[in-house]
Amino acid sequence: MNIYDIAQIAGVSIATVSRVVNDSPRVSEKTKRKVRAIMEEYGYTPNVFARGLGLDSMKTIGIICPDVSDAYMADAVAHLERGLHEYGYDCILCCSGYKQLNKEKYVSLLLAKRIDALILVGSTYAGEEESQVKYLHEAAKRLPVFLINGYVEGEDIYCAYGDDWAVTYDVTGKMIESGRKRILFLCDSHSYSANQKLAGYEAALRDHGLPVLGDLKLYVKNRIHTVRDILLERRDLKFDSVVASDDGLAVGAIKYANAKLLKVPEDLCITGFNNSVLSTCCEPELSSVDNRVEELCRLTIEHTMMVLQGKKEEVPLKSQVPCRLVKRCTTDF
Repeated sequence: MNIYDIAQIAGVSIATVSRVVNDSPRVSEKTKRKVRAIMEEYGYTPNVFARGLGLDSMKTIGIICPDVSDAYMADAVAHLERGLHEYGYDCILCCSGYKQLNKEKYVSLLLAKRIDALILVGSTYAGEEESQVKYLHEAAKRLPVFLINGYVEGEDIYCAYGDDWAVTYDVTGKMIESGRKRILFLCDSHSYSANQKLAGYEAALRDHGLPVLGDLKLYVKNRIHTVRDILLERRDLKFDSVVASDDGLAVGAIKYANAKLLKVPEDLCITGFNNSVLSTCCEPELSSVDNRVEELCRLTIEHTMMVLQGKKEEVPLKSQVPCRLVKRCTTDF
């Protein structure tokens, strides 16, 4: 028994059945009593689709992230799902990977589900070129789009992100002031967030009178042993500290130090990013930037609810949250 069967037996449209489910004032009391009696007789339980037809809302939010096995992504999705449920919204989660075609495919897939809003987790969705975010502008013409950890300029695209530039500038500056001269920047992408971190690193070098050297900017895949092995192979690469754009990369640097019998932080000072569980699962424990994922998710949920309640004028298109370094055992400044 479904909504179509109830509508046929009652001799009304499925939209009318949905309005009865939602107790809409647009349906007469006589029709409500009739439809409810039939629903009770056949043991019909309304689902989210039936509710959505009458309210023009599915009470459902679409969430897309590149890879839910990633510690940062998993944490963000958990915060979002829990928070949205408190407001009575269900969630549909898709993992798009990092390929452009798949990002666009999953956005189209969720739009077809009649979701109320779309939340994208990860700076990869901010793209590197304008052409790579065109699909988000198109999506925003149909429903509000929210981006966590990246920035895309556009109407009805609301972004919440950490101040990656400032915190990386600060961390790099403190390393230099503690006597470090050759700081290796480790990164695994060219995303919006990664580019902000790189810019902060380079600015700190320049402001402290140090050259920006290409051989000290290394792009590697975020695999702990991959980082260790690449650094071991690069015997020509000399560095006394590491600023990593992700905790996994930083743990790889710790493993490199262990393989080389280097003391951390005396011989090699290392910082990670995201303050994930990886930062406390390694030895020594990793100093890592807390980019405030819980706060970013809280802001995003709050802004989503405000926009859906017709208060979009009160919601900023971009919200920046300050980050902070959580010091553990891999830094000495």
